[in-house]
Amino acid sequence: EVQLVESGGGLVQPGGSLRLSCAASGFPFSSYAMSWVRQAPGKGLEWVSGFNSGGGSTSYADSVKGRFTISRDNAKNTLYLQMNSLKPEDTAVYYCAKYGFDCTHFGCPSRGQGTQVTVSS
Repeated sequence: EVQLVESGGGLVQPGGSLRLSCAASGFPFSSYAMSWVRQAPGKGLEWVSGFNSGGGSTSYADSVKGRFTISRDNAKNTLYLQMNSLKPEDTAVYYCAKYGFDCTHFGCPSRGQGTQVTVSS
């Protein structure tokens, strides 16, 4: 059974940082591209960042480019998202998703339960 468990969210002030983690199990993690998506209150899913299917290159949404960094530790079956210079508009539930492309147009069904990130003073 595929499991994706996110952690690391919380309340942070604008300009602060958080590192999200996603522990994966039930599939050969190192062979799969992975992504982060988010959902802000009252809005649809937004693709944030991801590794491509080859696993080597990364890409970012324009809204987070230069502030967020995606990484992975295949030995630990874990995906990370380092978020710096956080803004109130980054407030959302963040999900890791088992896709190497923008899955938001079909709802990213293979994703975890999410972790809440709130950016507020």
